[in-house]
Amino acid sequence: MKLTIPLALSLMMSHAEEARLNYPDSSPENLTEQLHGISVPDPYRWLEDLNSEKTASWVKAQDTLTRRYLDSIPHRDELTKHLTQIWNVERYGTPFKEGGYYFFSKNNGLQNQSVLYVTESLAAEPRILLDPNTLSDDATVSLSNYEISPNGKLMAYSTSASGSDWVEWRVREIATGRDLPDHLKWSKFSGASWSKDSKGFYYGRFPTPKQGEQMMAQNTHKKIYYHRIGSSQNEDTLIYERPHHPKQGIYCQLSDDGRYLLFHISQGTDTKNGLFYRDLSDPNSKVVELLGDFDASYSLIDTIDSVFLIQTDLGAPRQKVIAIDLSDPSPKKWKTIIPEKTETLRSVSHVGGVLIANYLKDARSEVCRYTPQGQELEPIKLPGLGTAGGFAGNAKDSETFFYFTSFTSPGTTYRYDATQNTYKVFNEPETHFDPSNYQSIQIFATSKDGTKIPMFVVHRKGIKLNGDHPTLLYAYGGFNISLRPSYSPATITWLDMGGIYVMANLRGGGEYGEGWHQAGMKLKKQNVFDDFFACSQHLITQNYTNSKRLAISGGSNGGLLVGACMVQRPELFGACLPAVGVMDMLRFHKFTIGWAWEAEYGSPDDPIHFKNLLKYSPYHNLKPNHYPATMITTSDHDDRVVPSHSFKFAAALQAAQQGNQPSLIRIETKAGHGAGTPTSKRIEATVDKFSFLSKALNFDINL
Repeated sequence: MKLTIPLALSLMMSHAEEARLNYPDSSPENLTEQLHGISVPDPYRWLEDLNSEKTASWVKAQDTLTRRYLDSIPHRDELTKHLTQIWNVERYGTPFKEGGYYFFSKNNGLQNQSVLYVTESLAAEPRILLDPNTLSDDATVSLSNYEISPNGKLMAYSTSASGSDWVEWRVREIATGRDLPDHLKWSKFSGASWSKDSKGFYYGRFPTPKQGEQMMAQNTHKKIYYHRIGSSQNEDTLIYERPHHPKQGIYCQLSDDGRYLLFHISQGTDTKNGLFYRDLSDPNSKVVELLGDFDASYSLIDTIDSVFLIQTDLGAPRQKVIAIDLSDPSPKKWKTIIPEKTETLRSVSHVGGVLIANYLKDARSEVCRYTPQGQELEPIKLPGLGTAGGFAGNAKDSETFFYFTSFTSPGTTYRYDATQNTYKVFNEPETHFDPSNYQSIQIFATSKDGTKIPMFVVHRKGIKLNGDHPTLLYAYGGFNISLRPSYSPATITWLDMGGIYVMANLRGGGEYGEGWHQAGMKLKKQNVFDDFFACSQHLITQNYTNSKRLAISGGSNGGLLVGACMVQRPELFGACLPAVGVMDMLRFHKFTIGWAWEAEYGSPDDPIHFKNLLKYSPYHNLKPNHYPATMITTSDHDDRVVPSHSFKFAAALQAAQQGNQPSLIRIETKAGHGAGTPTSKRIEATVDKFSFLSKALNFDINL
């Protein structure tokens, strides 16, 4: 069987198409593979070689074209000034207490990286513990993670260079701010768990990759080590590994009492995991596979003596809390502490002797309280409709902190008294705009199969629904990730430009529990695209916008969403912004951590899943057509969704584009998948994105 995929066609331009951009030569090659009996062309595979001079020349030529196009759009200086002003607001991270100190991050407004502060009292003047802006000349080294030792004397912290998922661990004295000689490398997807005596910590790392393959090689054979402070990394003690399961992830966690070392065992991005433990009170103890059937998700909340409090979706797609007594852990002896509710349970913490349960109700936060025995208490009344998060701490704490945010309100942090169920403002940012000028509503679209899909719609008050507003529709739809209302300076700027911002909660996410997730994964992935089409059409029929004024945006799995939808329904959109997307669904599993996504997408090596992936793979389904104005975005140090996905899609799109609409790719330098990107780069990227949309959707930037 031969499949006709016209990626390698050399497309001819008619006289009517002379206004098309002169794209760089992408040099398609005559490369075809036989996969499960189907001939699949891959003419741009050479762009997977990120170290070649040919790829570097292509990247430079594409960057020159994109830069020239974007810089020619008028009013960019006005847009930059307005966005910078909105962005320039003092921001605090959610504080927490450990070892007798309070810790929190703070950004004065335009600092490239937020600064970590420490203080013994919230009434005292805090001091800088770590300023990531000083770690590199261009602020592209970011603070990834940090953990405080139980005695409050040391901090293990990890940093990422240029947005890479690879991190390096160091140890800093909290009293002096001085770094110790400890330096650990080749760690990824790992925190640090201090031993109770504060003499060292547990962490995860991968084998050292071969030279030149750090950004592309598969990440397998993860192991857990113990690092003793003052020793070199090659002296670290191997604590746990699963050599017969090289693609299983291992994440360690120490119980608050320091007795149990927990091992969360993952199988790719599957929500089903194993939960093992080792009793550290017995130096001769072995790892006990407490929950090893991989039949549900299991997450430890806390331990009370020999009882494990665990959040799970076993028999409860919207999650519940159970208690397992290690003295008799048989399933028939498990106790349900918090039963499944109509709302989706997202997280639980044990603070001040109370279980604080954070729920989602139609993607909005609700926070309930329970005793450890399951008695329901008075809930926490939030400041409004939006997103709440935080509530970290341990059972002995009488206080914790949380943040609350919405689309038009920057995150306010609150200090919560767990004994009184009261809270007060810790920090409330002052803004350069009036939040009362905007409004947010929630509406529902009906998907192809009748499923109701929620959307949040945000715009300035008083606009008339005339069907002609520039509208930016954003979604994700995958990996059990829930999109919730949150503040962004970019959103406010878009609204000030006269636009409407819409966030859709598609299937594949976690907004309504595991059933919602499973309805948009593997062989049911098309449901996600159909949901997105339904949301788009609903916005048009309800006179918010029209096809020529509708732009769609998404990143990572959301980039795949945008790519698949613009290929399937190009006439529905005026502009498309696929960011760091998974665009080649037949080879995603061959690079870095991509193999882990087989749990979400299915394996290209399986003939049934292969046929399904081929049906919607953005790269493989491009054909000569009139595609919407498109600006693909990626980064040169993205070692999660490697940039070759975007490179190949851009080359194929430029070859397939039959109309005059631009098909551009913007390639950020010294940046990764998104985390740790400096503020200056975020502002520049937003200006480029909104400039592109103003031209593509044909409206002026008037701010």
